[in-house]
Amino acid sequence: MTDPQHVLAARVQQALGTAFGQEYSGEDPLIRPSQFADYQANVALSLAKRLRRAPREVAQALVDALDTTDIRVDVSGPGFLNLTLEDSWIAAQADRLLADERSGVPQPAPKTVVIDYSAPNAAKEMHVGHLRTTIVGDTLARTHEHLGDRVIRQNHLGDWGTPFGMLIEHLLDIGEEESLERLAAGDGNAFYQEARRKFDSDPDFEERARRRVPMLQGGDPDTLRLWREFIEYTQRYFNRVYRQLGVTLTDDDIAGESMYNPMLTDACDELEHAGVAVMSEGALCVFPPGFTGRDDQPLPLIIRKSDGGYGYATTDLAAIRYRVRDLKADRILYVVGATQSLHFQMVFASARMAGWLTDDTSAEHIQIGSVLGSDGKMFKTRSGESVKLTELLEEAVVRAEAVIADRGYDAATRRSIAQQVGIGAVKYADLSVSHDSEYVFDFDRMLALTGNTGPYLQYATARIRSIFRNGSIDPATVNGPIVLGEPAERALALQLLGFGSVVETVAELSEPHRLCNHLFDVAQAFTSFYESCPVLKAEDETVRQSRLALSALTLRVLLQGLHLLGIEVPERM
Repeated sequence: MTDPQHVLAARVQQALGTAFGQEYSGEDPLIRPSQFADYQANVALSLAKRLRRAPREVAQALVDALDTTDIRVDVSGPGFLNLTLEDSWIAAQADRLLADERSGVPQPAPKTVVIDYSAPNAAKEMHVGHLRTTIVGDTLARTHEHLGDRVIRQNHLGDWGTPFGMLIEHLLDIGEEESLERLAAGDGNAFYQEARRKFDSDPDFEERARRRVPMLQGGDPDTLRLWREFIEYTQRYFNRVYRQLGVTLTDDDIAGESMYNPMLTDACDELEHAGVAVMSEGALCVFPPGFTGRDDQPLPLIIRKSDGGYGYATTDLAAIRYRVRDLKADRILYVVGATQSLHFQMVFASARMAGWLTDDTSAEHIQIGSVLGSDGKMFKTRSGESVKLTELLEEAVVRAEAVIADRGYDAATRRSIAQQVGIGAVKYADLSVSHDSEYVFDFDRMLALTGNTGPYLQYATARIRSIFRNGSIDPATVNGPIVLGEPAERALALQLLGFGSVVETVAELSEPHRLCNHLFDVAQAFTSFYESCPVLKAEDETVRQSRLALSALTLRVLLQGLHLLGIEVPERM
């Protein structure tokens, strides 16, 4: 364990048990970073009332019981414990981290984690609203895999249902070849809107579209062939977007609505036979306890409509049953918009009533907030349409190229760097805010080389690489030892020690912004170190080797962290 906060927490908890009895050893020590020391433990204030003792008296009792090896401790204010780590301890832990190719990231007992993310509609283009579900889900998948979990990606495409009747008929009207080319090029929205207008205005087309739906659902060979072509060419477009974004989804991860279609009848029958689902006004419903409507009446989750059709709730319940029984999931993460919160609460509650979800498997809705424009409203084009994701990403690259235009690179190198900086800027801006929060999309802020931005972190790594390039040194060959003399060295080393536990916390809480914040703090600490501590021109060889080691460790932490965020890093900027 190299994380100072964890080490100090364990020490204070041990002292709590020694000073006040083992029943208190599980208390949260309430350790926080402090401006007066490295850390501050506030547990004495929270315990004082329960112990019926003055907070400073409680704090002093803790000091008396505390193992102070490598720690300086004093009581301040009403009962704060100020904790300062010895430089030698920090340096020793940093050396351990340098020798560990995982930089302190643990490998706990592996779990099977199913992550449902991205999930665009096969009949539509991807827009800015799909950005967050895609990159947050991908970061969580990368992080869990890095921790050793078996990750099963599930791209729950909207690839089934009544709209495909009109879409297939429209495809036949304008010709297969032209239609499929348009779909592969990402013209899905216009294609869908054309079909919709014809459906609303042409009774003959409407009738043909309605007849096509039962043919699709009944397995008519020619209809299924057309549907498969429609899906295949749409997937080509999705894959182009995924490559542009640098996410890890592939065709093997597709688990669309159509996959669950054969399971829906059986799932409903099982729920009805178990008494979990009941008939209500002609529909088969589950009434999970605790959910009521505006009239204070129990709120139904409709799993089979009165006309015999199925909806999203049925598909989602069948998916849970499949993911638990067939995929053997320990955790199921649904990276889906926050507006679906009630839906997932009811689906999860219904699955627990059915016994499909037990204490052995957790299902969690990772709520995704909206992307807003500068006016504080949903991010749209001037005409009020959703912003196409491909156009947004291309604009980010063009703007990034303008930012580095004066740096003397040839056109090909400049474009390559701009691709990494532009896409990285968009992804980092999204990931650096809490996933359930809204944020304003602002290219100028995203592409800034200062502040908590992707380009700032990329620039920090490029700066470190330049040190090793100028010294003709391979950072992988540097081995220290690390010796701390300057405050900036100590601050950087202390910051680096927390990397492993932050990665573990990201997976535990599904909060990628915590990793972004940590990497930003590391980059800031390195900037201060770089400005005040010469590396290649250090005063003696011992200091030079120590600073090279700190630089190499910082580079590795930044590169590993940015890789988990799915952000590529240029060699130069």
